[in-house]
Amino acid sequence: MQKKVAIFDIDGTIFRSSLFIKLIEEFIDLKIFPAKAREEYLQSYCAWLDRQGPYQDYLDKMILIFNKHLKGVKRKDFEKVSEKIAQTHKNRVYKFTRDLIKELKGKGYYLLAISRSPKIILDYFCKEWQFDKVYGFIYEFDKKEKATGSALYQDLIMDKKKIVQRAIAKENLTLHNSVGVGDSLSDAVFLKIVDYPICFNPNKELYKQAKKNGWKIVVERKDVIYEI
Repeated sequence: MQKKVAIFDIDGTIFRSSLFIKLIEEFIDLKIFPAKAREEYLQSYCAWLDRQGPYQDYLDKMILIFNKHLKGVKRKDFEKVSEKIAQTHKNRVYKFTRDLIKELKGKGYYLLAISRSPKIILDYFCKEWQFDKVYGFIYEFDKKEKATGSALYQDLIMDKKKIVQRAIAKENLTLHNSVGVGDSLSDAVFLKIVDYPICFNPNKELYKQAKKNGWKIVVERKDVIYEI
């Protein structure tokens, strides 16, 4: 029997921050990444913090820094730090998506997580929330179990629609009564194909798509959850 699927983005949709950014910060604190790495993103971070620059610019800078300094990182360090972050932040989630996950899980939905954070940290975090399948960036390690600096299967991970199609075929899922929850424009590709798309705390680009397509928009601010 085919199972109904619920598709979630993670960073900014469930987790109230970015697992990817937390990972970089912890790598710097533990001297796995050099201290100068923090200086490399400070300007874009401050610009976003002061609302003088977009969050995407800050995130793009973090991606460049991660890719620049990843080579040579030991797998055991990557996994240890990822597990620590997941345990520390597992409950720092939005109430709306937390309750929705529990509701859908109780109704027998197959929970699918799609993110562009590293799969290693996603696996630890999503396990806490009983996800059935997790897609994220998979990084290559050499025979000495050190990161080569390269990511595998990038063409798949960068195309969230392709991921959904792959998961449906492999896991015997159906899009009938399917649910999708995302917060940025990259999530629009799977929001277009589910029966019940939800734009949660959307950025400006996704908000425009949501209004154009009549998708549900939900905002959680402090202790208030409301629809636009």
